[in-house]
Amino acid sequence: MEVLQPIITSLLDTDLYKYTMQQAMRLRYPEAQAKMAFRCRSGRLNFSLVDLRREVDALKHLRLQDEELQWLGGLPFIKPEFVQWLKDFSLDPEQVSISGSGGELSIEVSGNWAEITHFEIFILAIVSELHSRSFLNRELEHEGKHRLDDKIHFLKRELFSSKKGFGLVDFGTRRRCSGPWHTYVVQKLMTELDCFSGTSNLHLARTLGLKPVGTMAHEWLQAHQAVGSSLLHSQKEALLVWLDEYGDQLGIALTDTISMKAFLADFDETMAHAYAGIRHDSGDPVKWGELALAHYKKLGIDARSKTFVFSDKLDFETAVSIYRHFEGRVNVNFGIGTYLTNDLGFSAPNIVLKLVEVNGLPVAKLSDNPEKIMCQDPDFVQQLKTVFS
Repeated sequence: MEVLQPIITSLLDTDLYKYTMQQAMRLRYPEAQAKMAFRCRSGRLNFSLVDLRREVDALKHLRLQDEELQWLGGLPFIKPEFVQWLKDFSLDPEQVSISGSGGELSIEVSGNWAEITHFEIFILAIVSELHSRSFLNRELEHEGKHRLDDKIHFLKRELFSSKKGFGLVDFGTRRRCSGPWHTYVVQKLMTELDCFSGTSNLHLARTLGLKPVGTMAHEWLQAHQAVGSSLLHSQKEALLVWLDEYGDQLGIALTDTISMKAFLADFDETMAHAYAGIRHDSGDPVKWGELALAHYKKLGIDARSKTFVFSDKLDFETAVSIYRHFEGRVNVNFGIGTYLTNDLGFSAPNIVLKLVEVNGLPVAKLSDNPEKIMCQDPDFVQQLKTVFS
């Protein structure tokens, strides 16, 4: 019987923001305890729990290699003391609980926040690849390559007359069909698209010589609902702590942990000047962008000096439409995932693993899309809605 190599073979095979957040967790909240929970927003997942458990258990053997640590330490925002701590860092699969029945998969991860945070992307990539294996064959791989070629040709044609302003970044780690397919896609984009500017995946950035891209995730803002001084000021505190930690080096703020309305109420003139831009991840992208432009105008800030990053279930047609709407008014970048790394002719799973508790207190993501609300405590969801009006 053939023994397959583990799906995850490097602790860098994850998104940049897992390490930028982990560094801030270690420095600011080293004792914080947390819990994350899994949710599948689409249909039934197709693999055995035995295979999933085996892949998660294999993570305990991974350590950052010397060349990986040296590369990571070469990033301008990664501190030497954090690299030193990472030399001994490893994951403990016993912190991961897996169960399921009737086609429903339950995964919970509990432990020190800075230690468990990396399970998110690894588990999602594992679940996605195990699910994809049940469908994938040579015919579908050929179909995936054909679709990717068509997408690239479309984008080249649509952007033929554009001189600048459209940026494309790979955000596809968490829901990819497989690691090798992810690599193939990124290499193809590198070769054929001038607008391709980087990847969120650190392993690919290191091995392919790409720029690693990313700042913060919902996790960072959610946690401050528990570790901050008050619920009302939690989002603003999270954004200010991030600025204090990274200054202008990681300057894209995520807007929809509560809602765009609540974000803009907190995003005052000081922060709007300090942050290089903002990221859209739920709700209508054009309405979101118009609200943001109006906010910058009200604050007397020329939005042409800022960047909007769009990352919500994008395809190239939608991205081009958004680009044309905002062209000349603001810089736009597009972080695209599933559409590139898991579009081969079968339905890719829509899966998340989100923070739901910190220090024994519930935390939540409300979002600008009700379907993306994530919390295990309905009363806390209502409390958040009340506090943030």
